[in-house]
Amino acid sequence: MAEWDIITQTLEHLGCPYRENEPLSDHTSFHIGGPCSIMAFPRRDEEIAALIKACIKGNIPYYILGKGSNVLAPDEGVEGLILLLDQHFSDVIVTPEGQMICQAGASLSKVCRVALEHSLTGLEFAWGIPGSIGGAAYMNAGAYGGEMKDVLISCRHLDEKGNAGEYEKEELCLSYRHSVYSDKTYCITSVVLQLKPGDPAAIREKMDELMGRRKEKQPLEFPSAGSTFKRPQGNYASALIDQCGLRGKQVGGAMVSEKHCGFVINAGGATCRDVLELIEQIKQIVLQKTGYRLECEVKMLQPWKPCET
Repeated sequence: MAEWDIITQTLEHLGCPYRENEPLSDHTSFHIGGPCSIMAFPRRDEEIAALIKACIKGNIPYYILGKGSNVLAPDEGVEGLILLLDQHFSDVIVTPEGQMICQAGASLSKVCRVALEHSLTGLEFAWGIPGSIGGAAYMNAGAYGGEMKDVLISCRHLDEKGNAGEYEKEELCLSYRHSVYSDKTYCITSVVLQLKPGDPAAIREKMDELMGRRKEKQPLEFPSAGSTFKRPQGNYASALIDQCGLRGKQVGGAMVSEKHCGFVINAGGATCRDVLELIEQIKQIVLQKTGYRLECEVKMLQPWKPCET
């Protein structure tokens, strides 16, 4: 049986901000999702560790959420504790050696702005990618020829028992949309990036160029989780979807973007069920017509640790 008093007592003891019955739709880029039991806004690693241990003790499932930019939350919400790593957990420190030490909740846009302010180059590809730096490290985010593996040198984390640890670059196993964390229920708490000195005007110009390309080609005016499918070997998901005549296909409020077929968007009032049904139909049709098996890049919000009895 869940012991919620342990969670609330721990939150009160830590002085950690929290809300009850907080709608997940306010914290996901799809703007989809029902309420969670409790959403906490930790500010330090120690608070996250204490809350993970309280969840284990109280038999409460917990979830890690950053900017919610690659996540689909269930319509009925979740029963459990959401640990939201947001602006409360977003410090960025720049060292004289050009390293950036970032709390995991820092948005990619904030980290890119800080890099520009310090005339550091190497992260321009990430300008405009929604999400947090922790989420970007978790999935080795990339765009326009750049990836996190190009600049990421280490990550600190808490394991499923709340114990602290760290992986250096060679241990991160970074590949296309994958890291060592993809196969673990660990919470990334901070990342270290290594950038190089650069010309601020050139950095700004590159950032503006990439943002212009995003606005021109991507449906940024609609809620979405970014690219819905991973790139299949030897082809592009958007091209395959378009080839199958699925541009503009709709299930409820979920729709294949007419601007970019690689995006499933919330065209208005979409539910989690709508999005999942549309994704499944796309996968089946593309497989039937082209032989390609599309792999969904969007993740369902799942508990990061089974309840212990």
